[in-house]
Amino acid sequence: MSSQNPLTQYFHDTYEKQPQPYPGIQREMTPVPDCGETSYRGAEKLVGKKALVTGGDSGIGRAAAIAYAREGADVAIAYHPDEQVDAEDVKEIIEAAGRKAVLLPGDLRDADYARQMVKDAHEQLGGLDILVLNAGMQQFEFDIQKLDPKQLTDTFEVNVFSTVYSIQEALNYLEAGASIILTSSIQAVKPSPQLLDYAMTKSCNVSLAKGLAAQLGPKGIRVNAVAPGPVWTPLQISGGQPQEKIPNFGKNQPLQRAGQPVELADIYVLLASEGGSFITGQVYGITGGAPIV
Repeated sequence: MSSQNPLTQYFHDTYEKQPQPYPGIQREMTPVPDCGETSYRGAEKLVGKKALVTGGDSGIGRAAAIAYAREGADVAIAYHPDEQVDAEDVKEIIEAAGRKAVLLPGDLRDADYARQMVKDAHEQLGGLDILVLNAGMQQFEFDIQKLDPKQLTDTFEVNVFSTVYSIQEALNYLEAGASIILTSSIQAVKPSPQLLDYAMTKSCNVSLAKGLAAQLGPKGIRVNAVAPGPVWTPLQISGGQPQEKIPNFGKNQPLQRAGQPVELADIYVLLASEGGSFITGQVYGITGGAPIV
């Protein structure tokens, strides 16, 4: 098969402005993000594994959940209750792959839910081997003096505090060979002026991945982070970007387009699989060419 040109392999035209209230519904986007629904093919890399993916209803989390199921894993997805329609779609895809799907709606700003979803995933899946902490909150604000205290608190509760609470609970169940994967962002190292609070949280994710990898390495548990650049997901059109930036979203990257969630699936599979057995404490940039170091 001939190689495909990455400039044109996925959607590379102009996006329509399309505001939605946070957290956004993927099935209502134009174009609908490609999360591998029709394209991802598994190779039995995760047979028998049990995975929990937060934000697994849409975007990057959805792509990871679909890939995990097609690689042989049973998958629980956590998501905000407002995203139920997208979650039901993912459940059908996971079950069509012959795997068990568990839906865990809730609000990660609630510390009790952040812990309980992990406990429920473990109980309903019959184990837990892979923890993908991907859910995030991103709302733009160009003026730090106008940064609302509630937005600041919500962003840290979803992107940082819930991550810590979920890991604390998961360590009651994870054994040697398990993998924890955090979704950080290029914003951790290249913050946009309108995303200061979000960027701060993504820096926290990087520090957590590196430090926790050292702490858990002797237990045989690996911890890594993925740092996406501009990827077409509901996060962007539901307050993550000003609407005037949507038409040319991602076109300032060397590959001149935004990424699609499916383009990140393989790295989430690698970091969860035996193929990543010697990878821990790392941050993988998938940015369309913008450096993360």
